[in-house]
Amino acid sequence: MDKNRKRLSSTPSHHSGASRKHSELSRPSQIGRHRASSHDISGLDPDDESITDMTRNELLAFKASFARPKYANTYRMEPYRKCEAHVIRKKAEEILKSKLQDFKYAGQNGSMICISLTEDLLAAVKDLNYDRYKYVVQVFLVEKTGQSVNIASRWVWDVARDTWVQAQHETEDFVIIALIIACYYE
Repeated sequence: MDKNRKRLSSTPSHHSGASRKHSELSRPSQIGRHRASSHDISGLDPDDESITDMTRNELLAFKASFARPKYANTYRMEPYRKCEAHVIRKKAEEILKSKLQDFKYAGQNGSMICISLTEDLLAAVKDLNYDRYKYVVQVFLVEKTGQSVNIASRWVWDVARDTWVQAQHETEDFVIIALIIACYYE
């Protein structure tokens, strides 16, 4: 048994290293230095409210002001007012006709008119106030040069509640197609 103890004490291990460090820190000269630098900060009393505590409290109050309100579940599976495709189509065609009356197609101005039409169509559909619907609006501008164009979209679809509308405006130089998708959000 004494041989095993000698072997363990002669081989360095983490345990013996920790006891060595502890014995070095237990010297009176090092303990005094360690205690003096540990928690003593000149000029502040621990009982006073510090600047960091006030900013922390202010940050918590600021963060709480942005908290989302929590609503109870309604368990409604149907909208109060279902999205009507014919109303959206009529509104979209009116917007396309009014905006594109004086539009002359050039390569550079195509993207700006598409962005403008998308924003106008989305605002008009949102103004119809269909309950719990989210909208996707896509506008395609195609120059007429004798080509054919196929546009395809795929969606995860609820046939009973979701709908889509296509509105189109055609001139001698270009065709604009607006695709409006209304998805019911439960």
